[in-house]
Amino acid sequence: MCGIVGYIGPQQAAGLLTEGLARLEHRGYDSAGIAVLGSRLQVVKKAGRVRDLVDALPKRFAGKVGIGHTRWATHGPANDVNAHPHVSADGRVAVVHNGIVDNAASLRERLTDSGVELASDTDTEVFAHLIASSTAENLEAKVVEGLSQVEGTWGLAVVHADFPDRMVVARNGSPLIVGVGDGEMYVASDLAAVVRHTTTVAHLDDGELATVTATGFTTFRQDLTTTITTAREVDVDPSAYEYGELADEPRMFTEIHEQPSSVERALRGRLDERFGTAHLGGLNLDPRELRAIRRVKILGCGSAYYVGQMGAGLIEELARVPADAEAASEFRYRNPIIEPDTLYVAVSQSGETIDTLLAVQEIKRKGGRVLGVVNVVGSAIARAVDGGIYLHAGPEIAVASTKALTNMYVAFSLLALQLGRVRDLSIADGKRLIAGLQALPTQIEEILKSESHLEEIAARLAEAESMFFVGRVRGYPVAREGAQKLKEISYRHAEAYQTSELKHGPLALISESVPTVAIVPQDELTDRNVAALHEISARRGPLVVVTHPDVDLGELDALRVDVPKNEVELDPILMTIPLQLIAFHAAKALGHDVDKPRNLAKSVTVE
Repeated sequence: MCGIVGYIGPQQAAGLLTEGLARLEHRGYDSAGIAVLGSRLQVVKKAGRVRDLVDALPKRFAGKVGIGHTRWATHGPANDVNAHPHVSADGRVAVVHNGIVDNAASLRERLTDSGVELASDTDTEVFAHLIASSTAENLEAKVVEGLSQVEGTWGLAVVHADFPDRMVVARNGSPLIVGVGDGEMYVASDLAAVVRHTTTVAHLDDGELATVTATGFTTFRQDLTTTITTAREVDVDPSAYEYGELADEPRMFTEIHEQPSSVERALRGRLDERFGTAHLGGLNLDPRELRAIRRVKILGCGSAYYVGQMGAGLIEELARVPADAEAASEFRYRNPIIEPDTLYVAVSQSGETIDTLLAVQEIKRKGGRVLGVVNVVGSAIARAVDGGIYLHAGPEIAVASTKALTNMYVAFSLLALQLGRVRDLSIADGKRLIAGLQALPTQIEEILKSESHLEEIAARLAEAESMFFVGRVRGYPVAREGAQKLKEISYRHAEAYQTSELKHGPLALISESVPTVAIVPQDELTDRNVAALHEISARRGPLVVVTHPDVDLGELDALRVDVPKNEVELDPILMTIPLQLIAFHAAKALGHDVDKPRNLAKSVTVE
């Protein structure tokens, strides 16, 4: 969630640090701060936005070594004192930290008993005091001694006034990269912070530390044994992190409108029209191994979980393999049975979602095979799995996922197609689905052209304090995702139900003040869906119906949203696009920050 950035080199650090922090704002935070090491260690930190920190910086804030942080409160409220960096009592050590110190209470008590006056309510402050009290002769050993007393997770960066030529960083469960420049080095929790300056990075593994100087870096373990970690060029266009033509619009708006091109990237080179199948070489599975799979289990959190439900239904439908999705945050806590003939699939935009990463590690410990569906090359999940599918959605900055979610469904379509074609899916059906996939970009563009109509609908929904989203079978995960999107950026209460379940309880809540957004595709359940909507209308419940042009709603009193018809298996992803726009415009109508919704973060790296 929180963000880390560090710099060491010939330039003044302060401007580079605040620039990097501004590029991490999407991760979610409530305060920010930087520490700069020049003739002395100076720290400025501020509750609020990065711009508030910039305004608070003194004119003379010189130093060519520094660390910065955006904090998302866990221990103690969001205020100036609890903001990072945290400094030792002697003012010589500064630390920034992502993660959670599980034994913070006992460490704080021990430090207080020893005479240390703790300045903040945070768990992070203990690092500064533990490192400062170490009698080791070098910074590396001081940090290791401090870490040896801590239980929990961390992405950590440390500077020390006695060692002005270096910083030490450490990773255990929270992402951290080292960026290699020309006579200068960077540290960050996210590539976005440093991509303007370098795309040559090294990803630290859990349990690994690094000494970073202006001329390079070395890595080691907590027992101080050296490790071999190599920096590699990341295949990313730095300009993709810029706003471009839609610079005046929220990033979520930009990302919604990027979906036609992002879907094209996801499909490029992966379709085999001759044999009606998909090519996913990154799976590292040959046809015989694919045929041996007897079950598919998809794991994700939030929107990734809901698109996992869509993907599970698709895999069952096309490959006739039992498949289901589960919230990764719950998976490992029920002591799951890991089956050798089950294919596990971990879904995460960032590739760093801690709940999903921990689920992957649990599966690997028990001998299971795991694939990753991620958007970030070199991320923790991408490096932990046996194979996978990169989304190629491009950087997604807004907290609410849009283009990455769409590409996740495309990835599951390709996986289902490849699994189906090694089983009983005919070549004719394979070619039919390929044609449907190829039509998606144009059809998404068509949906985006109806934005003004969707904006009007959103304004009406924004007036309601609570609403339902309903759908059946393929439509139910679409409804869940629609409710999620509306909740997270408009702050309106929205609940998703199977349409068939309305009469088993929820119908009691239908009234003139509780709208329902219904997902009604043209499929084998259309008539039953429409009949259920008449029950809502009879109780004067306002209706918005997302459907296909040829669906006859009869005399139903409803606001209608027509979506282009694709193959029945691919319709769900097209039906999510108008729900993205409705959520976006509802949030805008209510005056909310759509890119950075309250209490939420883009990359959830703490449990």
